[in-house]
Amino acid sequence: LQAVRKKLIRMKTMKTTALAPPVAPGAVPSLPAATEEATSICPQYQAVPDFQRVQITGDYASGVTVEDFEVVCRGLYRALCIREKNMQQSLQRFPKTPSQYLRSIEGEPWKPSDLGPVFTPPVKEGQDPLDSGNLPEDLGYHVQMKDGIVYVYADKAAADRNEPKDLPYPILENFVDDMNFLLVLIAQGPVKTYAHRRLKFLSSKFQVHEMLNEMEEMKELKNNPHRDFYNCRKVDTHIHAAACMNQKHLLRFIKKSYCVDANRVVYNAQGKQLTLKQLFQQLKLHPYDLTVDSLDVHAGRQTFQRFDKFNDKYNPVGASELRDLYLKTENAINGEYFATIIKEVGSDLEDAKYQHTEPRLSIYGRSPEEWPKLARWFNTHRVYSPNMKWMIQVPRIYDVFRSKNFLPHFGKMLEYIFVPVFEATVNPQAHKELSVFLRHITGFDSVDDESKHSGHMFSTKSPKPEEWTSQKNPSYTYYIYYMYANILVLNNLRRQRGMNTFLFRPHCGEAGAITHLLAAFMTADNISHGLNLKKSPVLQYLYFLARIPIAMSPLSNNSLFLEYAKNPLLDFHQKGLMVSLSTDDPMQFHYTKRVLSHEGGVLQCVLSHEGCPLPHRGCPVPRRGVLQCLLSHEEKVKFLGEKYEEDGPDGNDIRKTNVAQIRVAYRYETWCYELNLIAEGLKNE
Repeated sequence: LQAVRKKLIRMKTMKTTALAPPVAPGAVPSLPAATEEATSICPQYQAVPDFQRVQITGDYASGVTVEDFEVVCRGLYRALCIREKNMQQSLQRFPKTPSQYLRSIEGEPWKPSDLGPVFTPPVKEGQDPLDSGNLPEDLGYHVQMKDGIVYVYADKAAADRNEPKDLPYPILENFVDDMNFLLVLIAQGPVKTYAHRRLKFLSSKFQVHEMLNEMEEMKELKNNPHRDFYNCRKVDTHIHAAACMNQKHLLRFIKKSYCVDANRVVYNAQGKQLTLKQLFQQLKLHPYDLTVDSLDVHAGRQTFQRFDKFNDKYNPVGASELRDLYLKTENAINGEYFATIIKEVGSDLEDAKYQHTEPRLSIYGRSPEEWPKLARWFNTHRVYSPNMKWMIQVPRIYDVFRSKNFLPHFGKMLEYIFVPVFEATVNPQAHKELSVFLRHITGFDSVDDESKHSGHMFSTKSPKPEEWTSQKNPSYTYYIYYMYANILVLNNLRRQRGMNTFLFRPHCGEAGAITHLLAAFMTADNISHGLNLKKSPVLQYLYFLARIPIAMSPLSNNSLFLEYAKNPLLDFHQKGLMVSLSTDDPMQFHYTKRVLSHEGGVLQCVLSHEGCPLPHRGCPVPRRGVLQCLLSHEEKVKFLGEKYEEDGPDGNDIRKTNVAQIRVAYRYETWCYELNLIAEGLKNE
């Protein structure tokens, strides 16, 4: 009882003033970012001006009893530990600050980790980005899939003896145990109450902060020379290559190709070769008569809650033949038109200078030849731009392939997706085009309609991928686990070889069950959409604590799943979640060439019309996009500043980011305070 009283007294005196990072026993404490000593030794642009802080006094247990508070803190601590462990094992990112607090709770000294993603350095001037002359030698290893995971062996004999190389391999039982713990945690009453109240407090606190410090932040930005919203770096972190152009660009290219190539053979129709002119005649069309309206690729209210109709919008004028010709990498002209369109988009980005994008190309897993063909397309047409970083998206459509007997079981789909990449990693000399292509790949995405329900609950009793012969689609979590498991092994193998690694960045939380977001919390570096976080206060709070980046696309959501006015982006931004803006599919949703600026402009107009505070005052959202993206370390130093990896105002260079130091200091101190609450709740354990 005495210990409980002491803890209650301690909680009554807690304040939300600036906090220094946690210090392990025996370590030398560092100064808070906003002290006079700190500002006197740092450059003027890094100094944090004086600003008004919110201070809370009194009983501060957020409406839960002291006993429940301990249970809550214990659960949140373990949840963060689960994510930290999974991110480190798979060489993905986990922020420094929560890691410091976790070590402080454990009474262990914190040490900077050398584990993390490996990025391909930027191409130097005069260097060929597709050069295959410096590929590593063959290791002679043997790769083989077992229970849905690729294992690496010294040779075939070692595989027969079941003696894999010393690489970390995920253990299904451990993953399921962690998942079950999190499922219980997000449903616990005290945890839900605590998370809900903390999130409400974060939102209210931000509104008070803006009211008190808005003018000081504006003063900082006005005194910042040269930099503004238009010339700060912006990265479109979620965009699909097949729709990376706007509809006018596609229309203009179709007309241009007809003028130049009318008599060129461009299409095979049941063994019959057709010229471009004959193809349009067969479709009873003439390019001259086409308009953006008749092209009919723009999504509208007719696609709302209709993912099938949305997919049909990829067919210009409703003709799948034009999609195959202009938006595919495999066709009678080897994807030449698609490559040309993408290179034109890349050229526009280079002209704009300050915009980058991360387009997704598809690997379906229906054939082992998909990877070599895609790599050949990339290299042959030289689809390279310094303003583009490429990703691979894997559609969750096993059920379609199985119903057509393209695949015998789900394990074969996983084999076709991952084994070619392992083979190119082990023996780059035998897979030169693929090895060069993989240098420009930064991550994997998992895509499809999340609202489809599989009826399967992932557990240790789930069929192994080789045993999944049913025509039913596996659950979202099933897909996510086996993609994460193979990326984990692949990343560790590639790191040993000095090659770039990959991050897992799935579509998640656009629709469907909140268990999707739970699976992503355990496995994904960052996610796209995240709308359903608003349905689970515990997961939303965990995403805040772990600073998991979320690429949100309100214009896309408006046409598919959620009306613009109901989009939680502003709410997430106010609470301090790491949200960034992205476009998803410019061909379907945008009208201008600068699609990311268009997305931001619409957001500004809607919020200002509703009298809401603007998240683009300064450029905190674009800065988060650059932090979230997979540009190399050298490029991020150039765009964000030399200390961009540091949390808090020390990591913000206002000259490059146009984000006020006051805002960054507020976010950092608030984040530290929430983490410190957990540490305080576990202090006596």
